[in-house]
Amino acid sequence: MFVIINKRKFIISFICLLILSFVILPFNFKSDITTIFNNNECLLILEKIFELRNKALLEEDLNILNNLYDKSVKYGVWAYEHELKKMKYLHKWADKQGVDFKSIRTKIKINRIKTINDGYSINFIVSTEYKYVYKNDLDNVNFFRIGTYHILNIIKKEEGWVITKEWYTDPFADSLNLDEIEYKDIKEYILAQEKKDLSNLNERRKNAVDYADKFCGAAGNDEDGFKYNKKYRNYNYLGGDCANFASQILHEGGNFKKTYIWNYNKTGGSKAWINAQAFKDYMLNSGRASLIAYGNYGKVYKAAYNLLPGDFVAYEKKGKVTHISVVTGLDSRGYALVNCHNTDRYRVPWDLGWSNRGIKFWLIRVHF
Repeated sequence: MFVIINKRKFIISFICLLILSFVILPFNFKSDITTIFNNNECLLILEKIFELRNKALLEEDLNILNNLYDKSVKYGVWAYEHELKKMKYLHKWADKQGVDFKSIRTKIKINRIKTINDGYSINFIVSTEYKYVYKNDLDNVNFFRIGTYHILNIIKKEEGWVITKEWYTDPFADSLNLDEIEYKDIKEYILAQEKKDLSNLNERRKNAVDYADKFCGAAGNDEDGFKYNKKYRNYNYLGGDCANFASQILHEGGNFKKTYIWNYNKTGGSKAWINAQAFKDYMLNSGRASLIAYGNYGKVYKAAYNLLPGDFVAYEKKGKVTHISVVTGLDSRGYALVNCHNTDRYRVPWDLGWSNRGIKFWLIRVHF
């Protein structure tokens, strides 16, 4: 049976119901309603801020970037200066790579909100998608996603909402002081490469990539809920989760059996399972992997075209491996793309965020 309700009566009834919810119904329900309103308001504010900030990064628009921050407080100044450095780095990397960024878009998931003075302190997750094309291959659009975890304070001023403080795990932090290097030859080499055929990739490598894509956290998609695999402890707050994730990819996806040295059980992971340096050493010393190349970017970037999905890259700073990422694909010019945790990455060019001259790379072939 269908019931037709007069539109005016429906609106009046809805308003009365809303008033009653704040006057008569239990306090918890009123609190929930308030929370919903706060979430919606904050989400709209954040979406607008990130839309403008992405536009500023994409177009190198300093005026837009400047207007997003309250620079009368030191934390606002620091947040602005950090984004300015990131803007410069992103475009330096693009120039080295021979690419143009076409769009930067974000999805936001709010975790918690706290009211402060004339504004909010918001804890939230951001999944940012970057699209790019090679300058000599404009028809093929590539994309990658980076997931970040933010705590951001905003207040409302006459000109609108502005950022007074921000903390997040920045994937470009190791390259914000990018050395000036001569990369004309590098760009020419990259632009001369061709797309590679991965149709003959074996099943274990494919399954490893599927796992890496599904559990890449904040860099993932809505369907997977921006989550890690709950079977495993999250080590981000205990020094980093990158090796733990790489171990999961090889075990859960790639069907590598646990060993006495490389192991995870109800008490957690062994050193070779969760520590980046120990993971790299174990894989090489056990014969489960072998070295493709080692050295700074200028020494290894050509060899990186030998990487296949399921292989991994280890990043060394001051003589110690501090990060692991797993190769999950190749872009339209055959450039290796990686997934990892802390910060979360989905199909990101393997050197993006790791461009300082002091960083050395271990390019590792995994023997599936």
